[in-house]
Amino acid sequence: MARMPFKGGGGSRDRLGARLRAPGRSLLATAVALAVAAAVAAALTGWSWYGAAHDDDAAFARTRDTVLAAGEQAVQNMNTLDHSDVDHGLDIWESSTTGDLHSQLVQGRAEFEKQVQQAQTVSTAKILSGAVTELDTRTGKARVMIALRITVEAPKAKPAVKESRMLGELTRTDTGWKLSALGQAPMGDSAADPSASSPPSGGAATAKPSPSTTDGQ
Repeated sequence: MARMPFKGGGGSRDRLGARLRAPGRSLLATAVALAVAAAVAAALTGWSWYGAAHDDDAAFARTRDTVLAAGEQAVQNMNTLDHSDVDHGLDIWESSTTGDLHSQLVQGRAEFEKQVQQAQTVSTAKILSGAVTELDTRTGKARVMIALRITVEAPKAKPAVKESRMLGELTRTDTGWKLSALGQAPMGDSAADPSASSPPSGGAATAKPSPSTTDGQ
């Protein structure tokens, strides 16, 4: 009996080889996909970390600016007083302070008001520069150094003008950052404790505030 020739054997072998090679290709594709996914995840994680760090830095910078603005305004307030409107001026002093400093201003207010009215002085202050020297956002404590020009006018006398550096300690309250200590900065010593103070020129509080804890940044 004549045998029929076998046709198409090469094509069958090719299809068989393709099937045998297919699992290898599938594994390679899976490995590539996993590698791409890992790279994307790493990139997203890195970006999230960078974004979080950048947000923290931006938030700290905003807080620092807020502290400086509050410190400058409070120090200016505490060196501004007009004998003709002393009651209003002392209200501003009290609203700019907190803690022991605030308590001492309240306790000594009546006597100090008499002294200012008898002297008939008018004190004004202009901020020249300022900087935040310490800031702890966790505890809500900060310290500032403020340079200012103070002018004191009295009857029958030329205005007295003095440039001064003041150290202030601020505490975060429900209504914002307020002075909890204020003192004169000794010449050449920018790290002095504001609680070890002499009364600022122009009629700031005569009572010396006690120190508050500042952990710093």
